[in-house]
Amino acid sequence: MKLATYLDTDLGVPRVGLVTDDGLYPFAVRHSMRSLIEAGRDVLDRAADHARAAEPLDLAEVELMAPIEPASVRDFVAFEEHVEGVRRSVDGVSGVPDAWYEAPAFYFTNPHAILGPGAEVPFPAACEARDFELEVAVVVGAEARSVSAQEAETYVFGYTIMNDWSARDLQGREMQVGLGPAKGKDFATTLGPWIVTADELDPYRDEDGFLDLLCTVSVNGVEVGRDRLSNVGWTFETMIAYASRDSRVVAGDVLGSGTVGNGGCLAELWGRRDAQDPPPLQPGDVVTLEVEGIGTLTNTVGVAPPAPDLPPVRRRAPAARLR
Repeated sequence: MKLATYLDTDLGVPRVGLVTDDGLYPFAVRHSMRSLIEAGRDVLDRAADHARAAEPLDLAEVELMAPIEPASVRDFVAFEEHVEGVRRSVDGVSGVPDAWYEAPAFYFTNPHAILGPGAEVPFPAACEARDFELEVAVVVGAEARSVSAQEAETYVFGYTIMNDWSARDLQGREMQVGLGPAKGKDFATTLGPWIVTADELDPYRDEDGFLDLLCTVSVNGVEVGRDRLSNVGWTFETMIAYASRDSRVVAGDVLGSGTVGNGGCLAELWGRRDAQDPPPLQPGDVVTLEVEGIGTLTNTVGVAPPAPDLPPVRRRAPAARLR
C-alpha cells in the first residue's frame, strides 16, 4: 500500500488516505498514520478495504502533508562515499573513520520540524551554504528493545523519502565542539510523498537482502546526483537493531538511511572537487528527490526571518571557577 496524509479542507484537519492509480481513498477521520501503524496490519487492511468502498479523490487536487508525525527521527550515515566526501567538505579531513565500519552511526534530529511535499524550506537567515540530502527512511512498525537484525524485519512498517536539509556553514562551525550537528540540521526535515508499506518493496531486494532502488536528485530540473540504495553499508533491519540496542524504538519512529553517494548532497561534491561546485542552494531553487518504487518529493528553498542574537558567553578566570 501507499499511505498518504493530506489536508481535509472541509474539516480543516489532516487525514490519511490510500493512494492507488485511481486516486486517493480517504480513511475514517478517527485514523491517523501513527494510530494505524500502532494498531497493526490487520486493522490497516480492514480500514483500507472500508476506504475503497467510497469514491476516490483526485490526487492532483489534494494538499499532501508529511505522511507521519514521527515519534522520533534518527538519521544514519550509512553510505561510505558520502562520509568521505562530506568529511572533507565540512571537517577539512580526508578518509573514513575506522569507527564508521564498526556500527551504523546516527544522530537524533528534530521531530517537530517535519515538512511535507511542496513545502517551502525555511533555511536559517544566517546560513549561506544551503544543501539538500537525498535519503530513504524506514518507518518502525512496533516497539522493540535490543532486537537482532533478523528479528528487526518484523518491525519494518514501510518506507518514505527523506530530505535532511543542511546548513553546512552552521554545521561545520558547531561540530568543532565535538558533538553531532544541531542548528545546522534541526530547522527542517522533509518526508514524503507517502509511506510505501514494506511488502510493496520486497521485489526490489537483491540477493543480500538490500533494497536496490535508483535514487536521483535534481535542482531546478537539472540532475545533480544519482545512486542506488543498495550501495548502503547496512540494511534497514540492521539500523533498527542498532537503534534498539540497550534502548527502545516505538511505532512511528523514523530512521533515515543517510545520504546516498555520487552527488546525494552538494557537500559531498564540494569535498571531492575542493570547490563549491555546484553552488549552494539559493532561495527559490526547486529540489526534487525521486526514488524508484516510492515516488517523488519536491520542495522549494526559502529563508526564515533573522533570529535574535544570543547574549555573549560568560567567561570566568580559572581561580573563580573553584569558588
